[in-house]
Amino acid sequence: MRVVTLPAPDDFDAWRDAARGLAAAEVPPDDIVWQVGDTPADLFAVAGDEGAPPMPAATGFSVPRAFIDLARDVVMAREPERFALLYTALFRLRREPKLVEDHADPLIRRLEVLAKGVRRDIHKMRAFLRFREVEDDAGSRYVAWFEPEHHIVRANAAFFVNRFASMRWSILTPEVSLHWDGKALAEGPGASKADAPDGDPTEEVWKTYYASIFNPARVKIGAMLKEMPRKYWKNMPETALVGQLIAGAQARESGMIATARTEIGGNVQAAWEALRDEAAACTRCHLYKHATQTVFGEGPVDAAMMFVGEQPGDQEDLAGTPFVGPAGQVFNRAIADAGIDRARVYVTNAVKHFKFEQKGKRRIHAKPDTGEIQACRWWIEQEQLLVRPQVTVALGATAARSLLGRTVTIGRERGQALRLPEGGEAWITVHPSYLLRLPDPAQKEAEYARFVEDLKKAQASVTA
Repeated sequence: MRVVTLPAPDDFDAWRDAARGLAAAEVPPDDIVWQVGDTPADLFAVAGDEGAPPMPAATGFSVPRAFIDLARDVVMAREPERFALLYTALFRLRREPKLVEDHADPLIRRLEVLAKGVRRDIHKMRAFLRFREVEDDAGSRYVAWFEPEHHIVRANAAFFVNRFASMRWSILTPEVSLHWDGKALAEGPGASKADAPDGDPTEEVWKTYYASIFNPARVKIGAMLKEMPRKYWKNMPETALVGQLIAGAQARESGMIATARTEIGGNVQAAWEALRDEAAACTRCHLYKHATQTVFGEGPVDAAMMFVGEQPGDQEDLAGTPFVGPAGQVFNRAIADAGIDRARVYVTNAVKHFKFEQKGKRRIHAKPDTGEIQACRWWIEQEQLLVRPQVTVALGATAARSLLGRTVTIGRERGQALRLPEGGEAWITVHPSYLLRLPDPAQKEAEYARFVEDLKKAQASVTA
């Protein structure tokens, strides 16, 4: 009996290397015991392991890509037999090359169920994890506690690094902890719930806007509990409101029908004001250290149309209001020519602090990088949730990337409606500052006319 010891419960590479060599040597699945670390998986196998021949060196052979993808997920499952099940499938694949395509096969079906559970757990960690701000010797750190069902923490690390690249954060779980200092990711031992902070003032913002966007007409309790099990509620501040919101759902629905937007607008306005006040103290990236102030969005919270620019400029930074400088003047003239009333639209920026290079007495605009865009994306997402515009116009590539979460080529996607994940349409056009940089008057006039046409198309998508 061979005993294969893997260094970690989610170590796919170690399992693959061992399994490849064993399969190449035609070692039957029943002759192998898989274990993690020093914990014996089979008492009898460990007792008789001293005379076992050495495991053969890894030998390459081809397997379908679909099996590799399946195995990567299954290795993370909290199922003691997962390594043995995968090796059995691998052993059979040498003789049944299309085994992984046979979804009726009991072994493949069982592996797919395990993989589905892992993927679901990965999604839940991303959806239900909540950071709380604490202070340490280096300043603000955001700490979160999560209890995964499977061994998915390391696999999820890249998501949180990319999503919160400019924040210093720690994710504590019973099995392993992750710590990001803005440059490097480090692992630590598992923790307990007592090691995580209880709460911070930001939670009041969560509760305020969660209550304001809660729609009793759409409450489906069974579906909600299926997608958001109660085990995650204790770590999510907004769920403290769920009971009372559901209890009053019918009455609130009648009230909403009777009072329409008046009552809702009051709630959303309060939530927006709380969000704006919270953003005023934002330190999610380093830009706050040099800018005069946070420049938050402005406009009616029930606006059917939202405009998102890149970042505040020099004059916006001083005034604390978006689009009041030279580019703002071009923007105001263009939307007026397109028949849009600025007083009835919501205007904001993807990045809320002015990034610049100091040249003498002048502050020259500097383009935000990916980390700065990602750090500010949280704010723009909350503005989208509160305002819920029918149409959002991205002014420039930075705004488009913030809204869509990917690199955007304006020339390819300009002038067409794109669906946003949270609902509504997105339209992409140039930033007004682009028009200011054009040296040729004729080209500038032509591009301005094209800009106005883009705005008219977006405006035409707004329903009464």
